[in-house]
Amino acid sequence: MLRRDRDAVYPFSGRRGIAEPALPRLPSFQARVATPFAVLGIRTAGNLLTDIEYLPRGAATLAPLNRVAEEACRQIGRYLDDPEFAFDLPLQINGTAFRRRVWQAICKIPGGRTLTYGEIARSIGSAPRAVGGACGANRIPLVIPCHRVVAAGGIGGFMHARGGAPIAIKQWLLAHEHAG
Repeated sequence: MLRRDRDAVYPFSGRRGIAEPALPRLPSFQARVATPFAVLGIRTAGNLLTDIEYLPRGAATLAPLNRVAEEACRQIGRYLDDPEFAFDLPLQINGTAFRRRVWQAICKIPGGRTLTYGEIARSIGSAPRAVGGACGANRIPLVIPCHRVVAAGGIGGFMHARGGAPIAIKQWLLAHEHAG
């Protein structure tokens, strides 16, 4: 049951007729692990990794709450120690058939290497801008290493951004992998 009060909508608690303001819903993570470039928020569903989200470096960490999150954190640690480490995690990949083709192509790029949006597009019979859109829709970065996809004339975008913290993260990851 809802009650309106001064144009705000509050859920009605049902107890003693008290209306309580709705609290903002925080994203639920099963782990948050600090890295040199960001805190990574890890989401899982059942036995599958569903999301890795880049959070600000000052965000609170959270010990893994399940085995998949624990394994994701362990493998992220291995990647930080060895930029050639290959992730092997059970993934829930939601996306169109086109996006899945892009992500499969990206997963074939070895650490220390980059391909351009155009090269990926040619390999799957598409256009660079569409490849960029699929990169931006990637919900499991690092594991699906979209940071290894660059523009023909520079670093390109990252996380639907062309500057700021997202590009700094992409630069850090490429430097870590000695990509040139």
